[in-house]
Amino acid sequence: MDFRGLGNTCVIGLQWGDEGKGKVVDLLLADFDVVVRYCGGANAGHTIVVGGEKFALHQLPSGVLRPNALNVIAGGTVIDPAVLLGEIAALRQRGVPLGDNLRISDRAHVVFPYHRREDVLAERAARAGEKLGTTARGIGPCYADKYGRHWAIRVCDLLAPDRFRARLAAVVAHKNAYLRGVFEERETFDAARLADEYLAFAEQLRPFICNTTTLLHRLLREGRQMLFEGAQGSLLDVDHGTYPYVTSSNSGGGGVASGAGVPLAALRSVIGVIKAYTTRVGAGPLPTELNDATGDRIRERGREFGTTTGRPRRCGWFDAVAASYAALFTGPTGLALLHLDTLSGFEELRVCVAYRIGGQIVNEFPSDTYLLEQAEPVYESLPGWSEELGDCRRWEDLPAAARAYVRFLADRIGAPVRLIGVGPAREQTILVADGV
Repeated sequence: MDFRGLGNTCVIGLQWGDEGKGKVVDLLLADFDVVVRYCGGANAGHTIVVGGEKFALHQLPSGVLRPNALNVIAGGTVIDPAVLLGEIAALRQRGVPLGDNLRISDRAHVVFPYHRREDVLAERAARAGEKLGTTARGIGPCYADKYGRHWAIRVCDLLAPDRFRARLAAVVAHKNAYLRGVFEERETFDAARLADEYLAFAEQLRPFICNTTTLLHRLLREGRQMLFEGAQGSLLDVDHGTYPYVTSSNSGGGGVASGAGVPLAALRSVIGVIKAYTTRVGAGPLPTELNDATGDRIRERGREFGTTTGRPRRCGWFDAVAASYAALFTGPTGLALLHLDTLSGFEELRVCVAYRIGGQIVNEFPSDTYLLEQAEPVYESLPGWSEELGDCRRWEDLPAAARAYVRFLADRIGAPVRLIGVGPAREQTILVADGV
């Protein structure tokens, strides 16, 4: 299947992250020229399996494993230079070249050790029931500084050493006072030592740094086809997700314009990625969560452990109410349904089609997280299948019950399924040209 006909495309998760966006981006990139990460930071975790070899990516776009692709980390991201350079070094050791195929925005904001410290201390100080379950990577505090404006540092600041040293000295003095006053933290940060460390990082990253906004627009004028890679999932979007149990950026499609500096009018397609069931990492409501043997079975079969944190993911039946809501503000033109193989062996499958809240049947996804926490799923049951799906390569190869399940989810979300994952490897994929 030739994906060039999709035009400039955005790949977005329609659940709470971990849907398998990395695999989808990797597959599509055979027919794309540029892949752009437009939001998030080292809290993202995209896993790709190539030739039986597993790659876990955090800061880098998934296109680094495709030699034809230019990989762009855009201005809407936050960058931890130590993590990014570690990823680059690890990939080079495994024979993956990184040079002219990587560009980093000079507008991206920079994560420092004091951000990670603040992340850990704030989570530790939160009262029971108010912990957010962050990755402790400093992403939230870095975005908070970005929007607070007074204490933020961008990549371009690292390229002006004298100005950077003076700026960082003022920021570190503030951070030390803040951490000491709010959290009674006794250990302080040394501005001069941090400046030396980050200026050394900057020299290693300098060949990759540019104005990615003007770069992307030049490439658009040249007719290069672009794939925009979302991080996290739409239900973690800071504006439209299950606030406050969300990430700190716009992980839905709207983040393309703000994060990459490319107008939404440039997009022709949106691929919404879903799992055949629902998972979530960290705190927050998950109406279909299964704290029983069924949930354990899904977790083990689906290898549901966080790429970034290693934490076991919370698992439950597919939540069509939540996924349909995410589709409203992301506008998928097609769906990629992954982990269908995980559900083999279940005699019965259940899909949440509504919620019961306070004795009332509710068909809409509530804005109030407190109400969502009270929601009881209303299920519709479908027959399962016993066959393993890992060797299926065509729509017709799937058992009739599996095809019926796929159609049911597509009808509920209101978009055609065009790609089906039946295992972690590239080749364990079914492409459906006309959609189902």
